[in-house]
Amino acid sequence: MQQIINFLIRYKIFLLYLFLLFVSFIFTFQSHSYHQSKFLNSANYFSGNIYEFFDNTTSYFGLREENESLLQENERLRHQLYNKKTNLSDIPAPIDSLEKNYSLVRGRVIKNSFSDLRNYITINKGRKDSIEQDMGVITAKGILGIIENTSEGFATVQSILNEKSNINAKIKNSNHFGSLVWDTKNYNTVQLVDIPRLVPLTIGDTIVTGAMSSIFPENIPIGTIKKFDLDKSKSFYYIDVSLFNDMTNLKNVYIIKNLHRQEILELQEETLSNDQ
Repeated sequence: MQQIINFLIRYKIFLLYLFLLFVSFIFTFQSHSYHQSKFLNSANYFSGNIYEFFDNTTSYFGLREENESLLQENERLRHQLYNKKTNLSDIPAPIDSLEKNYSLVRGRVIKNSFSDLRNYITINKGRKDSIEQDMGVITAKGILGIIENTSEGFATVQSILNEKSNINAKIKNSNHFGSLVWDTKNYNTVQLVDIPRLVPLTIGDTIVTGAMSSIFPENIPIGTIKKFDLDKSKSFYYIDVSLFNDMTNLKNVYIIKNLHRQEILELQEETLSNDQ
């Protein structure tokens, strides 16, 4: 306490000066609108920057929650899209009112390969999530591949960048379809084969999934025509397709199940058996 008193006595003139300076500032701001506005603007600028900093920080840490919300909304909209009847209006209908042909499950890529001859993707969904072999896997941009093996909590996907991959695909807004394969040369490009030479083609035409698949819904995006040539037989085109997906950078996926696939396969098998 004595030290405080000694300090005040020693610096009493300087402290008195600071006090009078502070009082003079107050009188100046109160009596002059210009100084008052300058002070308030400076204070607002300072506090505004602080608030902006905290808002940006809060927004950054809230991105995961916001992303989860967007994924849920995308899942709902895709469920409607893939189960939409052709005579429905453009106004979104409740999911329960739709004819359910497909179910969707959201997942995330935890391992991805794209430089081998037979590339596989591992996702964080498995049997406990009702994931089964031969279910289709897509992203918001286009198809990725087909479920090959499952464990309780995970599944492996045969990528479209796999020399064994063979998926029904077609030229958008047409009924001309062929097989989507991969020549193992470029991870950004796959090939569409068995398109007849009479079909008019244009560089940039969109390629989508075909109606002959029991795995994928029709018209899911794949990519665009990069170039095309006639094959050796001169009867069919050999088409390079530039993929919409960046196969080196995959994160969120949707797993699609055709709810009628087993019935379709059994009917086809029965038809073949009766034909023999």
